[in-house]
Amino acid sequence: MIYPSIDKILNIVDSKYALVYVVSERAKQMTKTGYYQKPIKEYKCSKDIGRALEEVYEGLIHIEKQ
Repeated sequence: MIYPSIDKILNIVDSKYALVYVVSERAKQMTKTGYYQKPIKEYKCSKDIGRALEEVYEGLIHIEKQ
């Protein structure tokens, strides 16, 4: 099961489509550059997609509403 729960993140992000787009772009960025916003040991997930979800949940990635 993915941490954090999608239901909790949807309280932060209005649309699940926007969430998918932002998280996928951030995961690609992590894979390509190797840059993480926290030390790797602090992430609960081992994969970049889960780490990107954690960053959104913790407020490290801000999504602008249009």
